Amino acid sequence: MLHLRLITPPDTTDDVLRLIDKTVGTTHLAVVPGAARNPAGDVVMCDVAREAGDELIAGLRELGIDESGSIAVENIDLSLSQRADKAEEDAPGEGADAVIWEQLTDATHEESTLSVTYLAFMVIATMIAACGVVLDNAILIVGAMAVGPDFGPVAGLCTSLVRRAPRLALRSLVALLVGFLVSMVVTVGFSAFMDAVHLFSDAQVEADRPNTSFIYNPDWFSFVVAVLAGAAGTLSLTSAKSGALVGVAISVTTVPAAANAAVAFSYDEYRQAWGSTEQLLLNLLGIVLAGTLTLLAQKWFWARKKRATAAAAPGA
Repeated sequence: MLHLRLITPPDTTDDVLRLIDKTVGTTHLAVVPGAARNPAGDVVMCDVAREAGDELIAGLRELGIDESGSIAVENIDLSLSQRADKAEEDAPGEGADAVIWEQLTDATHEESTLSVTYLAFMVIATMIAACGVVLDNAILIVGAMAVGPDFGPVAGLCTSLVRRAPRLALRSLVALLVGFLVSMVVTVGFSAFMDAVHLFSDAQVEADRPNTSFIYNPDWFSFVVAVLAGAAGTLSLTSAKSGALVGVAISVTTVPAAANAAVAFSYDEYRQAWGSTEQLLLNLLGIVLAGTLTLLAQKWFWARKKRATAAAAPGA
């Protein structure tokens, strides 16, 4: 269930109430006239089944509540109410399958922000991965994948393509490009430092590395895994099942590929550097393609579900 807290101008409150009443899957409606001070207006609260949330939010935006008042949405972790159970039963589809597009756009917008914290995580993850590739240590590679924050901008790019949001697309691309560029440049310096203190060596980079050689030897399996990871990551965002992100983090090799490219470049191992760059681009392409197609499929599914529900409604 979702909880909506609205601030509505007095002259639009009746329209808002009618919209909430006719939306299947809403309950616990409460109105506090004149309670809001900034902006001035009425406070309207209700709970709505997740699968009906996108329709209601879209209707509220059509009424201009996001401009003249406020729309705040929260996830309800626990609701002990027979009315809430009935609302979820009445709403079409399953809550776990529902996509709240405004929530997704807001989340990916925040995750794709080029900030100092984002760059710090990218740099740290890439340096951890650099240690992993030199030592041929799969555990460090997995750790770097888990730390890397690059899925946020990738998800933002997928969302921008589906929602036709050029600003979000530009924001995501800048975060991706600058993030990888900065982390790789810093990792080149990190490799030089590690070599100077005799912790990295040219022999280690040139040696056979059975546990991590796949990073600079891309093949079709790399693309297949990236596609599957992209689909899983997108589903985890839209269904609010964030636990699946852990699986995504250890399924793709974007950060390790960037790290291996930086280390190989610092030792003039250009074959490895190019192979790692190919791996990086192949993974990003697979994730973006799968994420975009997953969102399009979900959009089509819910549009079809709404048409079917409208056709089955009394008086249709």
